[in-house]
Formats: sequence, C-alpha cells, structure tokens
Amino acid sequence: MKNICFRNSVSLFLTMVIIVLLPHLTLSQTRPEKFYINCGSDSTVSYGGVDFVGDTNSSGNGSSVSFTRKGTEVFENKESTAPEIYRTVRIFKQTSSYNLQLDVTGLHIVRFHFSAVSSRTDLLTASFTISATSDSKQLLKSSPLQNFSETPRVEEFLLMMNSTKFEIRFVPDRPSLAFVNAIEVFFIRNDLEKLPDPEKNLHTIYRLNVGGKLITPVNDTLGRTWLPNDDFLYQRESATNRSTTQPLNYLQGSKSATTLTAPDFVYQTAKTQMYNQSDSNKQVQTLINVTWTFKVQSNYTHFLRFHFCDILNNSESSDFYLYINGNWRQDVKPSGYGPPLTPFFIDLVNVSDGSGTFNISISDKEINKPAAFLNGVEVMEVLGKSGSDSSDKNALVPIIAGSVAAAAVSVLVLSLLFMVFLKRRRRLKKTKPDNEVTVWSPLPVNRGGSSDNRTISTNYNSPLRNLHLGLTIPFQVILRATNNFDERWLIGKGGFGDVYKAILRDGTKAAIKRGKTGSGQGILEFQTEIQVLSRIRHRHLVSLTGYCEENSEMILVYEYMEKGTLKEHLYGSDFPPLTWKQRLEICIGAARGLHYLHSGSEGAIIHRDVKSTNILLDENNVAKVADFGLSKLTVRNQDPTNISTNIKGTFGYLDPEYLQTHILTEKSDVYAFGVVLLEVLFARPALDRNLPHEEVNLAEWAMFCNSKGIIDEILDPRLIGQIEPSSMRKFMEIAEKCLREYGDERPSMGDVIWDLEYVLQLQMMTTVRREPHEDSTATISDASFVVPRLMVSDSFSSNSIVQMDRSKNRYGSRDSSENRVFSQLKISEAR
Repeated sequence: MKNICFRNSVSLFLTMVIIVLLPHLTLSQTRPEKFYINCGSDSTVSYGGVDFVGDTNSSGNGSSVSFTRKGTEVFENKESTAPEIYRTVRIFKQTSSYNLQLDVTGLHIVRFHFSAVSSRTDLLTASFTISATSDSKQLLKSSPLQNFSETPRVEEFLLMMNSTKFEIRFVPDRPSLAFVNAIEVFFIRNDLEKLPDPEKNLHTIYRLNVGGKLITPVNDTLGRTWLPNDDFLYQRESATNRSTTQPLNYLQGSKSATTLTAPDFVYQTAKTQMYNQSDSNKQVQTLINVTWTFKVQSNYTHFLRFHFCDILNNSESSDFYLYINGNWRQDVKPSGYGPPLTPFFIDLVNVSDGSGTFNISISDKEINKPAAFLNGVEVMEVLGKSGSDSSDKNALVPIIAGSVAAAAVSVLVLSLLFMVFLKRRRRLKKTKPDNEVTVWSPLPVNRGGSSDNRTISTNYNSPLRNLHLGLTIPFQVILRATNNFDERWLIGKGGFGDVYKAILRDGTKAAIKRGKTGSGQGILEFQTEIQVLSRIRHRHLVSLTGYCEENSEMILVYEYMEKGTLKEHLYGSDFPPLTWKQRLEICIGAARGLHYLHSGSEGAIIHRDVKSTNILLDENNVAKVADFGLSKLTVRNQDPTNISTNIKGTFGYLDPEYLQTHILTEKSDVYAFGVVLLEVLFARPALDRNLPHEEVNLAEWAMFCNSKGIIDEILDPRLIGQIEPSSMRKFMEIAEKCLREYGDERPSMGDVIWDLEYVLQLQMMTTVRREPHEDSTATISDASFVVPRLMVSDSFSSNSIVQMDRSKNRYGSRDSSENRVFSQLKISEAR
C-alpha cells in the first residue's frame, strides 16, 4: 500500500477563511506538530522532518495520548539499519487501543507504520484489523492486515473527525497478534466540500509522481511518499519524460494547487505523449496514447486526483483528453487555470466497474499538435462504500474543490482581493471542461481532428484507400437505403454508433452501422473491422458488404441477421426460448467461427470482444460471430510476451490473465467464450449488479455452485427436464476448462468444438433411446455421431480465399440456402 494525503488549498474565498479560520491559518502552510507516536519506545526520534514521541510518554510534546498497556509488549531490533521509528515495535496480544485528545475536529490524516522483524515469525505472519472511532462513531474498520514480509509498510487514511475524542483500536485475529511501529494523526484543511462527510473517510491506494523520481516523506511537507510511475505505465515507449527547473506560478482559486497540494517536484516533471515519425518527408505522425493501469477492489467507489502543470510552456500547448476506465472522458483545458507553469488539479469520483482495474489515459485532440501531459495521480478508496451501495453505480462525478455555499458568506467581505477572485471564478466557469461518456479506446489513431465533431483533416490518409477492396458504397446510396437514417428503422445502439435496418437497391436487407460523434472508438475501430472482414469468409462469421467514409462519415454495411443477438434469445426480450439442442448448435457454430479466426496459417485473429451480443442468429438460427472492431492480428509462432496491448473488451468477459499481464492470446477469446457458455445454460448476464454481491459475476458464481453440486438450482427454468445429466456435466466441464485462470490451462477452440459436439451427441443419443418413435427429422442417426476430429478444423489462409472453389458460395458452402443475408448487429451492450 502506498501513502496518500490531500492538499491544504488556498480557497477562492480567502478573505472569508482569514476571518473564520484565522486560528488555523498556519495549517495551510506548514505541517502540524502533533500527533506523531513512536510506538514501543520512550524515546523521541526524527523521521520525515518531524519528531515522533515515544508512546510510553503519555503526554509527550504537549499532546494527550494514552493507550492500553495490558496484553502488550515491546520489541527493539537493535541490529536494524532502518529509520529509528522502525526499530521499535509495540505488540498487541489482545484487543488494545490508543486514545487521543485532538485540538480540533475536521479532516485528519491518519498513518500507521509497520515493519516486521525477520527474526520474529509471529510478526511476519501477523493478522489483525484496525478500527477508528470519533466520539463512538466508527470511521474506519480495515480489512484484515496481513503478510508483512515486505516492509516497511504504511497504511494511510483520511478521516473526518466529528469529535476531539479519537480512539484507534487494534484487534488481533486469533491466535495471531497485532503490532505497530509508529502512528501519525494530524489536522489538514478540508478541500472536499463536494463529498458528503460520511464519504470523506478515504484509504490510500496509490500516489504517483508521473515523469519523475521517488519523492520521500522528507521532501514532502505533509510526509507523503510519491512513487515513480513507470511500473504502472503500459507501453513505455508511448510516453516521454519532461521536466523544468523554472519556478512555479501558484495562483489562488478553487481548482488551483498550493504548495501543500503536492511538492514542487511533482509539478516540475511530467509524462507527455510520444509521436512516431512514420515518414520524415511527409511529416506523417502516429499518435500513441499514454495509459496507466491500477489494480483496485472491484465494485468500490474511488476518489481520483490528477495533478497538472503546463511545463511545456510553448505554443504547442493546448487542450487534451483524460480518459478514465473506459466510461468517462474529461476535457482538460490548461489555459482555463492560468498561464503556463500554473499547477492545478482535477478531482473525480468513480465507482469501479467490477474488473478490478482502473485504466487512465491521456491523449491529444489533434495529430501534429502535442498537448497531453500528466504530472501526478492519487487513487483513494472510499471507506465502507462499495459500488453496490451507490445510488448511481456508473456515475463519474467531477468534484470541484471549494464551497459554493461560501459565496453567501463572502458577500460580507468587501475587498479588492475578493473581486479579483470572483472575476477569475467567472472566467473558470466559462472554460469549465465538458464531460461526456465514452467507451474504452481512448482516442483513435491517425484521426486528424477532435472526436467532438465529424471533421477529418483533408490531409487524412486512410490506409483503406490503399487496399483497393472494391467495397465502398456512396453516401447517397446509404441515405436511400436507410430512408435518411429514419429513427423508425433504428434496430440497435452500440459504443461505435447506431445500427439501422436498410433495404439496398437490389432489394436485399442490410444492417448499417453509423459511427457517432464522440464515440471515442473512432476511425481505428472502423479501419480494423474493414480490414479484418475483407480478408475472411466463413459460414459462422458475419460478412461485410461494404463501407462508406465520405463526408467524414464512418459507416459499415453488414449482412442482415433476422433473429438478432444470442443474448436476446436467452434473456431480456420476448423471444421464444431456445431449446437445449438449439443452444448447443449455436455454441458449436460460434466456436467454429472463432476457431477459423484463430487457426490462420500466417497468423491468428483474436476477436477480443466475444460475448452473447456479438453472436448473431439468422432466420435458421445459424450463429455468426460479429463486431471485429477490437480484433488483433498476430503473427504465427510470435513470442506471446510481445503481443501486449491496452486492455479492451467487455467487463465480465475479460480474461483475468490478460487483465494482469496485458498479454493477449487466443486463449483470451476462449475465456470469454466460456462465459458465453454459462449465459447459454443459466440465461443471465455476465455481470448483474442487482444481485447479491457473491452472485454479481456469473463466472465466479457458476463455478462456486458447480463445486457445491447445486448447478440445478441456478439453471434456466425453461431448460428443466430438457437436459440429460451426462450432457450437462460435460457442458459444465467445458466451461470450467475455458474459465481457468491461466491461458496455458485452457483448451483451444478446436478442442472446444470437439467437446461441444460430444455434448450434443450425448444429448441426442439419450433422446433417441428414450423416444424411439420420434420423427426422424427431430433426431440424428447413429452414423452421424462419429465426427472425425480433423473435420472440425476450418483452417484459415488469405490465399485459400482467393483460390476458393468458385462453385461454392461466399461462406465456402454449396448449400444454396446459405445465400447472402445481412447482419443486424444489435449490440445493446456494447463496449
């Protein structure tokens, strides 16, 4: 765990603060002198620029400190070379507490220092919780603290005290013990007025000095540690360090930073975007987004603070985008906070989406105009508030420090300084960043313009124009086919854009997907889908009919799938239920499509967004895999550690190994397909936050029920009595294999096809035995049960497409019933 703390800002209404809070004015400039407790000692030692008083001196340094002595012991590590506060430790063998008499109520920093001695196994394996109360109101109850092999360790909290009586309690887990080396408790100014007091109890997760080196407590007025950011940075070559030695321009205002918000070292270093020069003659540059990834607790609310200071200090500087976890985009306008070298910050509150990670990115708005930068970031967890407790689980609310209510008080303060501040506040309001929801894919590559509009630079050089695909469709044809994008013809909405039913000039049906303004996925996804679909043909993959990129439009035209998405036939619609046999056949078809993608002779295509909304059904319930905007082409026999990417996909289906390592393989698709198998059996979403906590994640819940032998209790009620026990057991075995934690332990899609066909055989053989007089069209013959394994593999090669038997249709089948139809692509649960 890393330390965290908040700034003591100079409010916009400084005059009011001088009048009302004059006794505490010095607290916004210097660190308070107490409480700093050196536990297990009677000595006073210095650390981080302050003196820690031994806890045996109950009134050291003028403070009022008492603690439970019964059941405690002290230990001194005389051989240690660590700072002195870590050489002594107080050990608690039973519930014990420290009681502090504070000077003031309000926001306080509370830090606990731990350093286990290697010779004391009982300390290394200690397990205990910490709770804190203020006048009997519990502010903190930690999860069990354990595993102290990596020391020293600091746990830091920000607590809102409603009383001057403060108790810290250590509760050992039996038969273990608790311990602590040092404790810090001191008052800070509250700059979180927009957070209700119960939500101001925060726990430190991360604090990073972006673009700079480690900052230790001795170099931070508030005793904070700022870690270097490179270990959290994905694709280091996407960013470059920038620094300055020029003095900073601190201004006064609700969003302006002070000397206590962060050390100067934070604001004098930054990461900026790196550009690849692809052609020195044409001066064509490729934009690479800068992304940081953080592990966090799933479904918990987190407070995020981003530190900025325009140290570029040149004409290149302009507005840019900050992306948070794929569902939020913040428009950052440095000029709205002051001239260059003016430190400022942006606060956001986010409810974790269940993935266990936060992805944070910065991206320029325009190519050839470098602007994006980040100086520091802090991540805190809101104590006792999980996502399930939030009234708006997906809300991401900007927190503007400073109190609006203070405006009424400020009327009493008639001074020139206030008038200057008021004018500045009005100016800031005019430049208030615009926030809009987007999806994960921070900013399209090679796009020559802001995604806020449809204007693409006239110099935009689309790689599609060099492919000579013969698939372009004039925009006027698109307009006629959709009746000018008639809303009555709208059949779906997704992250990329809206989907319309269309009638082409030859009378055939089509599905037309139109990229929308500010979708955040943009031209990169548009190009990827065209390039992938133009080179593949398969009965179980949706076909691309054409595309249009006139007038800065991004339009894709697909075959139409009469029966929509697999998800709509499982839950959330009025479609008649699918039988178990139909569901198995759909799974086998989708698996064949994915296997075709994975088994290319030159390289595999990884879909990267397999889910029930991306499996479509035609009028005969033939399954086709759709939506290739996130697909990734890999080289055969390539070192998998080189195939590392930004995390993209849909939460609930994301491969945990991919989330952890950022290394993408075909087995990531296998994991997502395993989740689809569970959807097919249980007819519920991959993530359902309306359910109890343990049932939210389908994969986790189904595996738990399977281990307890209670699968029948969560089975889709419409399947009861349809499934033969042997068929369901084998089906769950396949799903369990697909969902294994590590990719090497998962089967290939070829193996999945083989096993699913065996499940179908088990089901049908039993059906034949039990109902011998059933019409032959409803069963399959015994001879058909033997499926040679080699026949389930649809090998892929771009050359084989060109050399395809012309007597076959576009899917590689002679069945005349498989004529070209058009895809609906109803992606109501888009990325």
